[in-house]
Amino acid sequence: MKRPEMTETRIYVLGNEKGGTGKSTVAFNLVVGLLRAGKSVGCIDLDPRQATLARQVENRRAFAGRTGTALPEPEVETADGTEALDEALEALAARHDAVVVDTPGRPDPAAQRAHAHADVLITPLNDSHVDLDLIGRLDPGTRSSARPGVYAELVWKQRMVRAGSGRKALDWIVMLNRVRQVDSHNTREVRSLLQDLSRRFAFDIAPGFGERTIFREMFPDGLGLMDLRQPGIERTLSMSHVAARNEVRRLLDMLGVPPI
Repeated sequence: MKRPEMTETRIYVLGNEKGGTGKSTVAFNLVVGLLRAGKSVGCIDLDPRQATLARQVENRRAFAGRTGTALPEPEVETADGTEALDEALEALAARHDAVVVDTPGRPDPAAQRAHAHADVLITPLNDSHVDLDLIGRLDPGTRSSARPGVYAELVWKQRMVRAGSGRKALDWIVMLNRVRQVDSHNTREVRSLLQDLSRRFAFDIAPGFGERTIFREMFPDGLGLMDLRQPGIERTLSMSHVAARNEVRRLLDMLGVPPI
């Protein structure tokens, strides 16, 4: 389902209590997509130790200074703890069209608080039963979902917190991410189970990003896939670049981010 285009400040939270699902990659490419669509963007990194999202923004500024390329930049904050998160969210939401929050891949009080603030929650998953188990615990015999997983329970609780404050319902999107290009029985089964869980736990399924080295190669320069057509960015576009850019565009379209 495609979302309506943005008319007010929107808070996007990248959430999953498991690491290695590509949350920071999705967060950064969402930030760049919003910037390229003409939106003013603030972003918050809730993992000050690794600070992957904040480091990408630093790399972006360094690339712009080194090459003389004028790149649109977000305002970035790192926040450690719930009070710091609340302060950063209040300040950034007052100044920007969108705020993107990247959460750590572990249980964390500030990350849980961020879920309650989210207008849109985006949960990347690997095509793995281990990842899927966080949303729906499978019955070993039937391989169907028997009860909510720990992460689905967390999202439900935060939905209740949000509803209790009188805000509109949380929009939850799950995306299979870092999917290998070779089709497999495991991937097909995970996709089928995810469809069933989406009906039970009220989330939509977004097209994810493939397992492509291009996403990692662009980290040192702080570039996103939606930057690649700008003059001054010297990149020979391969089929992998084009495919990855199309994956990002499909996600932006689903989120209602205007075309560049």
